[in-house]
This record gives sequence, structure tokens and C-alpha cells, in this order.
Amino acid sequence: MPRSNTEKENNLMRDPALRRLATWAALVVAIALVVLKLSAWIATGSVVLLSSAIDALVDMASSIVTFIGVRYAERPPDHDHRFGHGKGEAIAGFTQATVLTGAALVLAFQSAQHLIFPERIEQIGIGIGVILVSLAAAIGLVLLQTWVVHQTGSTAIAADRAHYLTDIAVNIAVLSALGVTRATGWERADPAFALAIAGYMLWSSYKIAMDVLEQLLDRELPHEERERIKETLLACPGVQGVHDLRTRHAGDRTFVELHLEVEGHLSIEEGHAICDMGEAAIKQLFPATIEITAHLEPAGIDDDRLDHRIASAQKT
Repeated sequence: MPRSNTEKENNLMRDPALRRLATWAALVVAIALVVLKLSAWIATGSVVLLSSAIDALVDMASSIVTFIGVRYAERPPDHDHRFGHGKGEAIAGFTQATVLTGAALVLAFQSAQHLIFPERIEQIGIGIGVILVSLAAAIGLVLLQTWVVHQTGSTAIAADRAHYLTDIAVNIAVLSALGVTRATGWERADPAFALAIAGYMLWSSYKIAMDVLEQLLDRELPHEERERIKETLLACPGVQGVHDLRTRHAGDRTFVELHLEVEGHLSIEEGHAICDMGEAAIKQLFPATIEITAHLEPAGIDDDRLDHRIASAQKT
């Protein structure tokens, strides 16, 4: 059932507050986990705990980037940025992917070194306790971020959540490594698990980068959503055709541009009324943060169209 205008306005006012809540929570958790895990690594000498500490440092850096990116993206359009600042979130996400890649490579080097020259781990019980606390904190934060992403569609918070999902996997791997080491005394279990964690971090950074690049490179909405837009417009009285539909995302904002075909004998006022009706119908399909630009033209004219150029390019 379509949401009322009042509900949309309320959501639009609430979204920035939810984003700020998620970024503050992530920042506080990240700083606490860095202190906790670095202390545990110093106490135990475990390379797998070092991997967790490095991951926590990356999370802290990412949370700071997200904190800045989300606030930048919230800025309204201005003279130099008439489309708004929504891509600030995508840039924040790409920065996170870059930082995560660098940390994974450092960790892989450290893990390989300890595989060749293994070292004894001290006070494994402290390490296990720290990881259990970290795991509980990461799970709680991910649940909060998942809810905020569902409510706002924030790209930066989604990327930050991906970091903390990685952190959950890292904590489970660290817990397993410490458990195996404690049970068997096999010193190479610790760096072997750490090397696997480094591989997982690289995979996570790749997925984050691919997601944000879709926004930075103005990838179209999914085919199904584009078809819904066309069908909705064609169902409006007076609309005879739709072409050159272009769509893209920028943070929580969706941009839709299109050419709307109507009877050529209509007055400008009548055509404008049909455009307004079509735009209102599309806004019922998406959140309140959608911006639509419709170009009105008479049906049946033979002009240069983007659709034709794309079709020709696909044939070659």
C-alpha cells in the first residue's frame, strides 16, 4: 500500500537522525574494540589476535570515514552541487574498501611469517574472553546497522555494516584458532587461521568496492524497477509513450530522467498537468528521496534518441 505524504515527510526527517545514531554507535564500538584487542594481543602474542586487532583498527578508520561521509551526504544541494552530496556516501564506502585491502595484505604477510617461524601463545584464556566480548559487541552493532540500512538505504552505513559482518567472521575464526591451539598445542594453527582471515578480508573489500562503484559510475536501476516506472507512466491518462529513461543512485537519493510523449495538439498547461501526474505516480513507487526530471514532447516525432544509440551500440 503506498505511503502517505505525511509518512514520507516523517521518514525524510527521521533518516538523518538514524544515520547519525548508527555512525556514533559504530565509532564508539570500534574505539573500544581496538583498545581491548590490542591489549589482548600484547598479553598473548597471538598473531590471530593481531589479525583481529588490525581488523578492529580498520573498522575504527572505516567508522570515522563513514561518520564524515554520512554528514557530508546530508548536505542539501548548493550552487556547486545541484544534484546534492549523496555520492559522499559512496566515496566513504570506497575508502573503506581500500583501507580493508591494505590491512588484509599486511595481515597476510604477518601470517605467512609466523607460519614459517611459529611462536608460542601465552595466556590463551585472556584472548578467548576478549574475543567473546568483541563478538557480542559486533553482533549488537550489526543488528542496529541492518535496521538503519533498511530504514534509510544508506550506502555508507551498508559498507560499514559489511566491515562488522567481517568482524563477526573474524572473531569466530579467532575463537576457533585459540580453541584449537589450547586443545592441541599446535602453534601453526594460530597463523593459519589468521591467513584465512586475511583472504576473507580481501573478499569483503572486493564486494564493498563493487557495490559502491555502481553508484560512482551511475549504474542504472535493476531492469524490473525500470519496467515498473515505464508501466506506471503508461497507465497515466494522456501518456502515449516513454523513452530515454535514465536512472541512477546517489547515497539515499534516486534520480530518474525520461522523455514523456503526449498528443501534439495539447496546450503547454495540459501537457504540464500530465507530467505532474506521471511524476506523482512514480514517487509512490520509491522513497521520498527521489528526484524526477520529465521532458515533454509530442508523440510520434522522429528525433535522435538515447534508446536508439544504445540499441545500435549493442549490435556492434
